[in-house]
Amino acid sequence: MGVASGIVLYLVIWFMTFLTVIPIRIQTQGEAGDVIPGTHAGSPEKHHLKKKAWITTGIATVLWVIVAGIIISGVISVRDIDMFNRMGPAS
Repeated sequence: MGVASGIVLYLVIWFMTFLTVIPIRIQTQGEAGDVIPGTHAGSPEKHHLKKKAWITTGIATVLWVIVAGIIISGVISVRDIDMFNRMGPAS
């Protein structure tokens, strides 16, 4: 895996993790009882995005190390997930 591939893999894992972490422990305006006129009751009152970004960075780093280790070591290759044998015989 090259440097660019590693960065792209990290960014994909980071954004997938971030989209998973965003809704955790969010407090809506409706739950807080303080709905600002012109906004939806489901709008966040306290979102803690900075804290969630740091949590996401930690989780994504651990996941990236695991996935990159598997890719670099060759434990699982593209041929292992080729269910329809479209790659042809191994050289």
